[in-house]
Amino acid sequence: MTDELPELRASDADRERVAEILRDALTEGRLVMEEFDERLEATYKARTYGELEPITADLPAAAGPPAASARLSLRKDSGAPTAWSERIVSGTEGASAGVGILGGFQRKGRWTIGRRFTALCCMGGGEIDLREANFAGPEVVIDCWAIMGGVNIVVPPGVEVDVRGLGIMGGFDSAEDGVPGDPGAPRVIVKGLALMGGVNVERKLLKAERRRLKEEQRRLDAEEQGRRKELG
Repeated sequence: MTDELPELRASDADRERVAEILRDALTEGRLVMEEFDERLEATYKARTYGELEPITADLPAAAGPPAASARLSLRKDSGAPTAWSERIVSGTEGASAGVGILGGFQRKGRWTIGRRFTALCCMGGGEIDLREANFAGPEVVIDCWAIMGGVNIVVPPGVEVDVRGLGIMGGFDSAEDGVPGDPGAPRVIVKGLALMGGVNVERKLLKAERRRLKEEQRRLDAEEQGRRKELG
């Protein structure tokens, strides 16, 4: 990023580099969780270098290796790291559809999404949460048909999202479109039609990962307090 071109449009890779700096800063105890959440949200909303630069102005410029939250998922029961390869379960059919007509549907927690999943919402809503899900293949396609209704898709860090939907008097949120995925992580393609409705894609940390980061922050704070007492 550069001071001379603050209005130059930032790329998805630029936003992801800033996100990595924030994750490192959180792990090192430079940011508290509330600050991390606010800055990460601002990062993925930023459209220019000028908007990105203030987010890390008070942090070390060089980012270290990607944080564990980006490279790994977590087991729900123990919080132990799980490689992406363990969550791509080829040979399994998985769930293939969710329907919300004058009502709603929800897929969340430990479940398996099929290679092709159809979400139909007519005057209703649906939630597809992939943060703890397994994937029936390295690439899954979600066909969304939101007619006077809405579909919300939640993906964890590290998953690549490709949004190809069409909105007519409605919209497809493409803020996460094109963010680079981690090596070996699944790819999610979102297609379909939003007619007087909407399809939203958002990226969130797992609850277990948020707890782990908070515990790590408390540990770092305790170590820092111990060092200050020794020096005092």
